[in-house]
Amino acid sequence: MIIGVPKEIMHDENRVAATPETVAKFVRDGHTVLVEAGAGNGAFISDDAYAAAGAVMVSDVKELYERSELILKVKEPLFNEQIGVHEIDMMHKGQYLITFIHPASPVNHEMVKMMAKKGVIGLTLDGIPRISRAQSMDALTSMSTCAGYRGIVMAAERLGKFIPNIFCAVGSIRPANVLVVGAGVAGLQAIATAKRLGAIVYGADIRSVANEQIKSLGAKIVELGIPDEEAVAEGGYAKALKHEFLQKEREAIAAVLPKMDIVFLSALVPGRLAPVIITEEMVKSMQPGSVIVDIAIDQGGNCEITTPGICDVKYNVTIEGIKNIPGFLPTSSTWMFAQNVYNLVKHLVREDGKLTLDLNDPIDASIRVTDGEKIVHKGALEAMGLA
Repeated sequence: MIIGVPKEIMHDENRVAATPETVAKFVRDGHTVLVEAGAGNGAFISDDAYAAAGAVMVSDVKELYERSELILKVKEPLFNEQIGVHEIDMMHKGQYLITFIHPASPVNHEMVKMMAKKGVIGLTLDGIPRISRAQSMDALTSMSTCAGYRGIVMAAERLGKFIPNIFCAVGSIRPANVLVVGAGVAGLQAIATAKRLGAIVYGADIRSVANEQIKSLGAKIVELGIPDEEAVAEGGYAKALKHEFLQKEREAIAAVLPKMDIVFLSALVPGRLAPVIITEEMVKSMQPGSVIVDIAIDQGGNCEITTPGICDVKYNVTIEGIKNIPGFLPTSSTWMFAQNVYNLVKHLVREDGKLTLDLNDPIDASIRVTDGEKIVHKGALEAMGLA
């Protein structure tokens, strides 16, 4: 196949979908890899390093899209302001795209419809199932590790006070209180990072098994009182709560929210919109100068008033809605991401060297968003009201 790796165009996105290491692997597998000039600059990878690994460097991104059978990206297709063309408009019918699409998120609905109309076969990395043989392809887990760590560091930068207990000549300053909602990979990494920084850490998750993991990291548990039969889906994932139980979760969070300095939000339901756990009224109850980091924003956000893609201040609370937090760790996150993508492509390419989907395989079936003609992603169709 001819594989294209364009430069990411999202603001402050420094990751890239391939490294010289994975380019060399693709070339050994018999593929041709086109890399846009400058694609690796943000991750400190030079064009010369790509060329030495066997990549064909392309300066015209339109040419790269035109020639490629498979496009590898980090973030969803966007409008390229530099050349005045949407990335999807540079794609062609039957072309495969592997990236994070987050198709259920409302901000991506129009883009997903464009993808279907164009005839692109969109494969989303946030659809990789959490099964043992897919672990090496699970970019969502890899990037969640980065987001959990970096998200707490970003919150510390925004917070106007010390995180650890500080003793000085005029007295003692108490440590900051940190609440982590959602104890998946990102949430657990956030708890561990906040603990290392010296915070008093609280954790909340609707699943009892996740609460055991919170406790194992030394955090205090905020009891939500949700029975497991209402909270746990197949495979141990969280499932969408009925309104009465979602309201119960909000009430439990609201009771502790006013004493929190940092709130890290990472509660997700696979393939669905993120649940709104913190309402606008709840934000108003928070301390002036406190910080919310909402890493669920790619799927709509856990805070009702998070602004997608930016950090802003509302009711004297800083709300971080940056959609590419792992991009602030470009060296580590790019290496992890590129390895995940290579392993996924290796899985999808059959003996004839062509990428072919086997819809009886749970990996292949769960990552499809568009099939070259229409939208087929269940969560996206439900969110669009088209199910």
